[in-house]
Amino acid sequence: MTLGSALALPETDIVTQHFHLFETAIGICALAWEGERFIGAQLPEGDEGAARHRLARRFPEASEAAAEGFVAGAVAGIQALFAGEKRDLSDLPLAIETVPAFHRKVYEIALAIPHGETLTYGEVAQRLGEPGAARAVGVALGQNPWPIIVPCHRVLAAGGKTGGFSADGGVETKLRILTIEKARTSAEPSLFDALPLAARPGSR
Repeated sequence: MTLGSALALPETDIVTQHFHLFETAIGICALAWEGERFIGAQLPEGDEGAARHRLARRFPEASEAAAEGFVAGAVAGIQALFAGEKRDLSDLPLAIETVPAFHRKVYEIALAIPHGETLTYGEVAQRLGEPGAARAVGVALGQNPWPIIVPCHRVLAAGGKTGGFSADGGVETKLRILTIEKARTSAEPSLFDALPLAARPGSR
């Protein structure tokens, strides 16, 4: 055995976390990933400095990187969606095992909500087979690590009211995204369907 081989360390796969900031029609968004899967997404903050600050708190080990491969595809999809195009982001790779089992089930249902449509917290709970779990559904969606990819904005309170939203801008951001998607908040048409969502009665 030579000295060199004696001191050689075993080869290991070093997986590092990365993030990428990018412009959209509604502001600066961000994606964070590890390996070939996303560990987080971020909707617009007040400015780039605020976006970087929040990313640093969420992913302190992540370093900034260019968007390539599957990341570039996700960036393009999110930019197109916020520009008013109909895009399906449900096939993007997520580190879904990092969230609790109940949250995972909620997110799987949210991922299946089509562009332009909505469910209520109660309807999600019913689809889970737990009709009394509407509040727990709201908690899970409020902790969604991948907003816009897992479209928690498409889940509303009863009666078409918006419910909460944890992204910067809160309910106003949620309303803005739903308006871009031309989302219906009820299965029945109303006299107010031609109005922007934020202007409709009962939207607050």
